Amino acid sequence: MTRSQAATVVLAGGHESDGGRALATLVATGPAVHAAAPAGRPLTEAVRSALAAAGDGPVCVVPMTLGRDPGLIADTARALRWLAAGEGRGRLALTAPFGAADHLIGWLRAAAGAAPDGAVLVTAPAAGPFEDAELFRIARLARQYGRHRWVEVAFDGGDPDPAEGAERCRLLGAREVTAVAASFGPALRTALPGVRDGGPLLRPSAVAGVVAARTAAALHLLGHGEDGILAGLDAEHGHGYAHSHGPGERHHQHHGQHAHQHGHTHDTREPAHTPH
Repeated sequence: MTRSQAATVVLAGGHESDGGRALATLVATGPAVHAAAPAGRPLTEAVRSALAAAGDGPVCVVPMTLGRDPGLIADTARALRWLAAGEGRGRLALTAPFGAADHLIGWLRAAAGAAPDGAVLVTAPAAGPFEDAELFRIARLARQYGRHRWVEVAFDGGDPDPAEGAERCRLLGAREVTAVAASFGPALRTALPGVRDGGPLLRPSAVAGVVAARTAAALHLLGHGEDGILAGLDAEHGHGYAHSHGPGERHHQHHGQHAHQHGHTHDTREPAHTPH
């Protein structure tokens, strides 16, 4: 096998893509995208299928997070670990995540910039408390230096929900509210009276372009013997409740590996102005 071979791609979906269901268009239209599946057994089976379909060619798995789901990266790495030691040896790679929080801030700024004056309601499917709290931080940073006085957050299936978020915008004085998605899905699953739907955060062509960039970078690393899986297992470090180590307890985190991950070419710095 040569590393110049095009990779077969599998997309790992989490809460930001409704378990991969919001990525169906990419699977249907992208010839290199074999499947999209949630981490765990469905992802393992999708990767096995991709390895079989690829012959002796490489397979790259992209964690489809916009920056609020480090657990997806680690779960994906765990799903690939044994496959990489077996039928995927030497030709299975975990790419850098689709996006990081800084990317999401830039993408939301661009989406908000296209919205009329008034309030911007940033929407996403509800996840865990830390992931949801992170969206409030991201929305606040997306508001910085923008022209919208109000940037509020709402969660499908969470608190506040989009209707409550829109009402809060109106109570604060906004005459017009635009919903902007902080996910791969729609900004509004159900139309709300008086709320403008800002459409998807990124156009399918922009999503496909980022996936292609992540895949190309992973193939380069795979050619140097780095499959990205060990680094991916470290993705959840520092996420969640703070923890301490008692006297004599060792921290089981591989800090050398952690430094290697950040020093390697797992660079997720796409232009913040990626079209949406």
